[in-house]
Amino acid sequence: MKVLRTLVAILTFTVSLTAFGQDITGQWNGLLNIPGSPLRLAINITKTAQGYTSTLDSPDQGAYDIPVDTTLFMGSTIKLTVVKLGIQYKGEFADDSFKGTFIQGGMTLPLDFSKDKIEKTTVKRPQEPQKPYPYLAEDVSFQNVDANISLAGTLTMPKEQGKYPAVVLITGSGPQDRNEEIVGHKPFLIISDYLTKNGIAVLRFDDRGIGQSTGDFASATSVDFASDVKSAIAYLKTRKEIDVTKIGLVGHSEGGMIAPMVAAECKDIDFIVLMAGPGISGDKLLSLQGKLIEKASGISEAKIKRSGEIRDEMIAMTLASKDINSLKADLRTYLTEEFQNTESRALLPQGITEEQFISMQINFMATPWMANFLRHDPATVLGKVDCAVLAINGEKDLQVPPKENLTAIDIVLKKQGNKKVTVMEFPNLNHLFQECETGSPNEYGTIEETFSPVVLTEMTNWILKQVQ
Repeated sequence: MKVLRTLVAILTFTVSLTAFGQDITGQWNGLLNIPGSPLRLAINITKTAQGYTSTLDSPDQGAYDIPVDTTLFMGSTIKLTVVKLGIQYKGEFADDSFKGTFIQGGMTLPLDFSKDKIEKTTVKRPQEPQKPYPYLAEDVSFQNVDANISLAGTLTMPKEQGKYPAVVLITGSGPQDRNEEIVGHKPFLIISDYLTKNGIAVLRFDDRGIGQSTGDFASATSVDFASDVKSAIAYLKTRKEIDVTKIGLVGHSEGGMIAPMVAAECKDIDFIVLMAGPGISGDKLLSLQGKLIEKASGISEAKIKRSGEIRDEMIAMTLASKDINSLKADLRTYLTEEFQNTESRALLPQGITEEQFISMQINFMATPWMANFLRHDPATVLGKVDCAVLAINGEKDLQVPPKENLTAIDIVLKKQGNKKVTVMEFPNLNHLFQECETGSPNEYGTIEETFSPVVLTEMTNWILKQVQ
């Protein structure tokens, strides 16, 4: 879904220790030049009686002291591993800095580390609202009792006294904060601002284990996130400012899959908005989006075909598997054999070893979340939704393509007799609902617009129509 299930990582440095001539402990700072959204990273190295330990910081994401599972120096090589996060970095020491390459998913970027401090860079995001807001914005927390976790978020409401309709915003896939921040954009901040200015209260919250929310994100599935949304609804019902008969859900990407899951069980949900929500099963969606993104990235038809065959085989193996550890072993065997083939070896990104690439694929596929996602068929849930539904997509969405998904959503809802269905496709918009050229995820950070004003207006007008 959303292209980043980010910082899931294995970091590997190769350095010349003999060239150092200095203590390598301390903080090493780098700037990852993601297009449109530079990201500061820091490695903190400490020497112990047993060797070295280290932690990883990502200050622009508010993440500090992320444990590095292994910090191993052997000869001239240092190897750092962060199991929960999928990044790979390989660099060499020269001129008092580590010079190397950062790899994550299909992204390969240069990344250097030095002892110099790096100041936060700013990117132009003109749509972001500035304080003071013309409405109330309250930091709140609420409990998911069943999961024994605390979820933190922001509730925005008009200043005037009264009872207001409300929506819960549901983030897409990957670890997301309450603003659903991605490559420097904060779409949920923009949406909540616009809705609240139009008389609608909005609750947005950090995913479990992210930001100020507790819990373990890595082990959670969409079912767990649906449980968190139910807890958010329960919290809204305790607020005297909220009209409990007019609570809706607005979900983006995976959030557009979770919203129907909740609405199918909670019959007091008044409406749901599916922003780029899937209508086809996860296995079909992952296969389709991979091919579309590769095509938009200029990859040859031959490579797209071969890559698709490997991806589809990994999907099939994941669907058939009943145990994550066994799946990891099976995937490693399959991919190791596969990359003996010259045609398949041509798929390896520049600057990455076969072993690193195989590990990345395994870390991506062999997770509880992925297994659940691939097996999920939205039709089985949408058929149980009887509240009003607005399903919207961008014409150039390559992650949740509109033709296949909007059509599937429309058909299943109407087949089950739901007459309160509105489906809209917006021209020239991508998965984040930005005006774009190709729809490729590589464009997201370079586009100044965060969220289409046209979509904001259409979505808000539709919600107001439901609650009035």
